[in-house]
Amino acid sequence: MQFETRAIHEGQQPDPQTGAVIVPIYLTSTYQQEAIGQHKGYEYSRTGNPTRNALEQSLASIENGKFGLAFASGLAATTTVLSLLKTGDHIVAGDDLYGGTYRLLEKVVNNWGVKTTYIDIDNIPEFETAIQPNTKLIWIETPTNPLLKIIDIVSLANLARKNNIILVVDNTFASPYFQKPLELGADIVVHSTTKYLGGHSDVIGGAVVTSNEQLYTELKFYQNAIGAVPSPFDSWLVLRGIKTLAVRMREHEKNALFLAEFLAKHPKVEKIYYPGLPSHEQHQLAKEQMSGFGGMISLELKGGFAEVERFASRIQLFLLAESLGGVESLLCYPAKMTHGSLPPTERLKRGIKDNLVRLSVGIEHSLDLQADLENALS
Repeated sequence: MQFETRAIHEGQQPDPQTGAVIVPIYLTSTYQQEAIGQHKGYEYSRTGNPTRNALEQSLASIENGKFGLAFASGLAATTTVLSLLKTGDHIVAGDDLYGGTYRLLEKVVNNWGVKTTYIDIDNIPEFETAIQPNTKLIWIETPTNPLLKIIDIVSLANLARKNNIILVVDNTFASPYFQKPLELGADIVVHSTTKYLGGHSDVIGGAVVTSNEQLYTELKFYQNAIGAVPSPFDSWLVLRGIKTLAVRMREHEKNALFLAEFLAKHPKVEKIYYPGLPSHEQHQLAKEQMSGFGGMISLELKGGFAEVERFASRIQLFLLAESLGGVESLLCYPAKMTHGSLPPTERLKRGIKDNLVRLSVGIEHSLDLQADLENALS
């Protein structure tokens, strides 16, 4: 089956008891057992729930993986993956990544005795140089947050395999519709389902997908042991979002490309980051490993922070808010919002300047969005 069909049907068969075509929300914490040690597949809803199980099957299918796991947030998913590591282990991570991931690595995982080395993702050979005898995991985002850089997944997968290291790819910005990291050699894919998978800014969630049965068994154990699982209702909301993922992503991309071309020529814009533009440094790589370029744009405004403040005060359709991937367009100021946990020196070192803004382009009419940006910039 093609992507659109699997997104609507995989793991979501009609309810066998009632014929309901939509997966029911099983609001139960526990399940009656027929006898001691005999149950019908479910014991306790932290361990497993039919609504969540449907979501996990759907997640695995749309990522072309074998096993899916759902979590209460993207960071819960990330924390569970990082729980595979032990004291003394080492991580190599791309230097451009979500501020919450950086905070987790530096303020939590570091306390476990697990150290992280951050690598300039524009220089793939540096990943190999950074590998130590105790390196167990490589963590990357592509496209990255917030600079929308593209990392060669195949090259890193080959490097990870050669050194017996787990490669994890945060695929949130691309979504499974535009990119399949497992097919390119990644071991684990992570998502904030809050974003494009949910798609309507009404749920917090996370996901992990893998085709490695051993990794799945360990991650499933940690999912249950840590317990950061989504509620049945939240699982249902993400399932509902996945059904329209394909049509939404096509609109997100169409609008983003239109606006990126407009902004690239605007005299108030100093620099624009969008992998769909031929001027993007990794445009060719994006064309090779993605089937589309997504709905995220970042740009640097001439005039510094003062211009950013003026721009944010004049915008109307783009809502000043954190997060991304919803049907509505959002404006984010990374330095004080999504990446506020990074010290100023670290932010600047990684290229997150005080004049950088990030746009999550929604699915409103493109001309209305263009007019909104034009008015804010004028």
